[in-house]
Amino acid sequence: MPKVFAIVPAAGQGTRIGDAVPKQYLPIAGKPMMFHAIEVLAAVARIECVCVVLSPLDRHWGEHDWSAFPDKIEPLFAGGAHRAETVRNAIDHLGHRMQPMDWVLVHDAARPCIPKELVEQFLDEIGDDPVGGLLAMPLADTLKSADENQRVAATIPRLNLWRAQTPQMFRAGLLRRGLEARPDATDEAQAIEAVGHSAPRLVQGENSNIKVTFAEDLALAEMILKRQGRVPF
Repeated sequence: MPKVFAIVPAAGQGTRIGDAVPKQYLPIAGKPMMFHAIEVLAAVARIECVCVVLSPLDRHWGEHDWSAFPDKIEPLFAGGAHRAETVRNAIDHLGHRMQPMDWVLVHDAARPCIPKELVEQFLDEIGDDPVGGLLAMPLADTLKSADENQRVAATIPRLNLWRAQTPQMFRAGLLRRGLEARPDATDEAQAIEAVGHSAPRLVQGENSNIKVTFAEDLALAEMILKRQGRVPF
C-alpha cells in the first residue's frame, strides 16, 4: 500500500497579522497555532510522519513543547523563499523513504481547526486516485471584479467555482514534477495542474477549516476549537 507523508509548511512570517512572532507561533488556547494542526495529523494512523518545514533561521520551535508527538514529528529547518520551494525541499528530504506512488499530504500551519474526522474522510475519498486531490468548498458568495478606481467592473458567475483548502494530497513523483514546472505555485494543486493530463480531484471540506490570516481570525479559530471539544472552554 502507498504510504502517506504529511508536510506542514511553516517557514513564513505571517506579516499580515502584524505581530513580531511568526504567525504559526501565535497562541491559540495556550498553544502555538500550528500545534493544533500538527496534533491532528499526528493522530492519523495512516500518516507515516509529519514533516514541519521551518525557516533555517527559526528560533521559536525549541521554545515550545512538542514531546506529545515523539515518533511522528520531524522538524526540518529548510524552508524556502516561497511555499513551492519549501514543499519541494521537504520532498527532497523525505525522498529516500518515498516511492513515486506514495502520497504527499500538505496542510497549512495556519489551518488549526481541521478535525481528524475530516482528514480521515479525505484520505478515504482520495483512495487510490491516480493523481490526488484537495479539500475545497463550493463558492457561496457573489464575486465582483474591480477597476482601478475600486468600482465594480463585472460580476463573475460563481457556478463551478470552489475555494481551495488544505489538506492537498498528491502522488510524490507527480507533485515533484509539478513543483519543478511551477515553482511559483501558490498551492500544490496549481503545481499539479502544470503537469499534463493531471486534474486534481475536489473533495468537499468544511467552512470551519478556516485559514488564520488576520488578527480577528485568532479568536474565531479558538471558538471553533472549543466547539469541536479540542480545547477547554
